[in-house]
Amino acid sequence: MSLQLPQDRLDGIVARHAAATDEINRSSDATRIVELGKELAELDPVVAAIAAWRRAQTSLDEALALIDDPATDSEFRDLAYEERDAARAEIDIRAREILIALLPKDAADERGVILEIRAGTGGDEASLFAGDLLRMYQRHAAQKGWSVDILSESEGTVGGYKEVIAEIAGRGVYARLKYESGVHRVQRVPDTETSGRIHTSAATVAMLPLAGDVDVTLNDSDIRVDTMRSQGAGGQHVNKTESAVRLTHIPSGIVVLVQEERSQHKNKARAYDLLRAKLYDAERSRIDAERSADRRSQVGSGDRSERIRTYNFPQGRVTDHRINLTLYKLDEMLQGLALDEIIDALTAEHQAKLLAAEGAA
Repeated sequence: MSLQLPQDRLDGIVARHAAATDEINRSSDATRIVELGKELAELDPVVAAIAAWRRAQTSLDEALALIDDPATDSEFRDLAYEERDAARAEIDIRAREILIALLPKDAADERGVILEIRAGTGGDEASLFAGDLLRMYQRHAAQKGWSVDILSESEGTVGGYKEVIAEIAGRGVYARLKYESGVHRVQRVPDTETSGRIHTSAATVAMLPLAGDVDVTLNDSDIRVDTMRSQGAGGQHVNKTESAVRLTHIPSGIVVLVQEERSQHKNKARAYDLLRAKLYDAERSRIDAERSADRRSQVGSGDRSERIRTYNFPQGRVTDHRINLTLYKLDEMLQGLALDEIIDALTAEHQAKLLAAEGAA
């Protein structure tokens, strides 16, 4: 059964694409050209899918006409049956692409993120695993052409991190990494374990979309600013100037600390970015909770307490518990190479549920 498409809306998209193309060809306003370029980049694949869908519809109509025509000889009728089946398959593929493109977009999808990783249960092993996760995301970001800047870090006693906060900048970062929020569990034999016993440790990951001035208004009267000397491993002061900046948002009680730069000015600017991201995330969570009493109907809730994935070293496997997907590609995963495979599966599952909800509506 073919998926039904809203023809009026498709006509509107094609018309808007034509109008934007015409305007960008005539415009001399650099700002407007950039705006139109972004819009066309989003519309191009949708319009291409609509064109392919309509071509397939025409092919199907032609094939059915040949099949129904008693004058069609047997050889042409056999070809027409093949053409009919191919056209139906193409129609379904393109219709799904179009429906996915028409789904409501998350306003934050195109943004960068604030990545927070915190060691959980497991002591030193949890800190080491937090370091593994950071390197995984750094490698994945490098493959995507995204930049990663450490904002704050608290090193573990034997390596890794008790906590590390970083900014990942690039286009569409949040759309790809938003499913990473939650508890990541590792099962492996620690180097110090002489009996070969497998230990289970965990680290918590949060992906917060970056917020702009428009999204979050900060009043100076609501923020307490403290400066201090940056701390290194074991609490050592790493410089003699008070370059570290801690912001306390009094109404919410949210506290952020940035100490990676030697410049207090840079640390302060980054601290404000981090505070905006946390407030923006809190507001999005509040709205989501109001919108739906059951946020877990989507793929993962983004709840930082939800166990989402297990990395099993003895078996060389990674299992994402939300979609019951297991890959025996642990090394590739930690290199950031196999992460796309899991993200693609999570995205497809999320889209399928949204499509089902749209159909029910």
